[in-house]
Amino acid sequence: MTRMKLLVACLAGALAVAGAAALAANPPQKAGSLVLPQDKGPDKVDVADYPANIQQDYRVFDKQCSKCHTLARPVNTSMPATYWANYMGGIMKKGGYGITLDEADKIYEFLAYDQAVRKASHPKGLYPAHTEDELEALKEKQGK
Repeated sequence: MTRMKLLVACLAGALAVAGAAALAANPPQKAGSLVLPQDKGPDKVDVADYPANIQQDYRVFDKQCSKCHTLARPVNTSMPATYWANYMGGIMKKGGYGITLDEADKIYEFLAYDQAVRKASHPKGLYPAHTEDELEALKEKQGK
């Protein structure tokens, strides 16, 4: 059993991180509905130097995550790997996103690797995950 599958199983009750829980608890939204600061940044990651399996995971991330929000959002959001696990666990728990457990595992593996390699070494310009209060304030400001 991979780390992600074990974490998803452990997270079946409740999510431990309020910011990740707030993001995962929102229903799927199309790109362009709520605009976060992260959405205005780059929407691609150069994975040419990443291991082959992580490059494959990136393709799953690209295909699945762009269905509900801009890819810029996760590309420019900085969270520890445990927060990404909680976020993906919340998505799997909520359901309705059309992501299989295997795909969620691949997405998590890409996000955790990218966090450790790219984001940890280049934190400038990256945003931390929003709290529920911050998300509500943005929705109110944008009239969403």
